[in-house]
Amino acid sequence: MIELRNISLRADEKILLDRVNLSCEPGTVTALVGPNGAGKSTLLSVIAGDVRPDQGEVVLQDRNIGKFSVRDLAQIRAVFPQGSGIRFGYHVHEVVSMGRAFRDLPTNQDAAAIEAAMMQSEVAHMAWRNAQTLSGGEQARTTFARVLVQECPVVLLDEPTAALDLRHQEKVLESAVDLARGGATVLAVLHDLNLAAAHADRIVLMCNGAIAATGTPWEVLTQEQVGRVYRQDVCVMPHPLRECPVVLTC
Repeated sequence: MIELRNISLRADEKILLDRVNLSCEPGTVTALVGPNGAGKSTLLSVIAGDVRPDQGEVVLQDRNIGKFSVRDLAQIRAVFPQGSGIRFGYHVHEVVSMGRAFRDLPTNQDAAAIEAAMMQSEVAHMAWRNAQTLSGGEQARTTFARVLVQECPVVLLDEPTAALDLRHQEKVLESAVDLARGGATVLAVLHDLNLAAAHADRIVLMCNGAIAATGTPWEVLTQEQVGRVYRQDVCVMPHPLRECPVVLTC
């Protein structure tokens, strides 16, 4: 699980995170949403252990994150970083394989796990292409396959759908839900409120470094709350097929 206790962070005079308290349970998908600059990616970086807060405590699986070595963290959490462009000229298969490098998993299962992750992300047919020749969306799917192959109990996704087309947005988030149903704790930063509503068990709405609202999609994505936080008039209505809200601008 993930537990944040009174997390605060500043950069000079700017408050990036303001006394954030949050718990995410195994078996769930939590979506972090909010306007640009709300603190979503910063909070994810703190949870990943990449940024140390000025105040507060991050607990992963009942252990303070400061007590993990780098290798220990690799056993616990997998991270899809914001801006998933691949800057080195390895084959897709090699990029995905890197996800197994620091995991204490049976090596005789590596080949099958790598193939399964590439199939799930629909990059298997590009396995021996130079990753730098791929489109932005194809690179994002390759990065997501690298996350899948790690088989970690905590999965942190920073805008995993930003570069993806309609089909692959759905497939990536369906895969995230599958990870959660398998017992993982999944936390994803998403800009698309409708994708968040359709796939997340819980929505955390952030504004100015703090949590403005948290709860189910129906509890958080109300016309009043979305309009206030985003400073944009919206209409909220039921999805015609899914049991979730749909947010439309007015």
